[in-house]
Amino acid sequence: MRLFIGVELADHLKTAAATAAARLRERLAREAPKVRVRWVEPDNLHITLWFLGEMSEPDAEALVTALEQSLGAPRFTLRVGGAGAFPEHGPPRALWLGLTTGREALQTIYERLTRVLQPLGHEPEKRPFAPHLTIARVKDAPRSDAVALRRIVRDVRTDVGECDVRHVTLFRSHLSPKGSQYEQVLRVPLD
Repeated sequence: MRLFIGVELADHLKTAAATAAARLRERLAREAPKVRVRWVEPDNLHITLWFLGEMSEPDAEALVTALEQSLGAPRFTLRVGGAGAFPEHGPPRALWLGLTTGREALQTIYERLTRVLQPLGHEPEKRPFAPHLTIARVKDAPRSDAVALRRIVRDVRTDVGECDVRHVTLFRSHLSPKGSQYEQVLRVPLD
């Protein structure tokens, strides 16, 4: 099974993020029409903390057992605002909304997850943890439109709002031709 750990967003925040994505989509259609993008469905919007990938049933059970222990991390408020594209240089591959509050709390949770997951054989990514809300995957951005894409992403109004985070979630990802569907496996409460 394909698993990841993330932060669920409140429905009002998903709606506001989808509205910001729609504004971005409209500007791209007008100003960078050759850019091909696959937008994340509003119900699938989340912040990924740790992508685990394919796991066997026994390994997944061991993971659930390990996650059922308290992470010892406090609840916090998350505020979404600002936008950008990954990677910073070269052809963009993902469009994201940033976090104006809650980054430190997410960093703490990520570090605590590292302590839980490493003994199970999961190593952190080599690049630094950079929490964000992915809103789209760029399928193709011709060089002529890539600069415009980055400018549009920077300029679009994206003060999305905030929500309280009371738990992190272990998700199972079901892949299909219509896109991924996420199933909640376990919610790990924060203190």
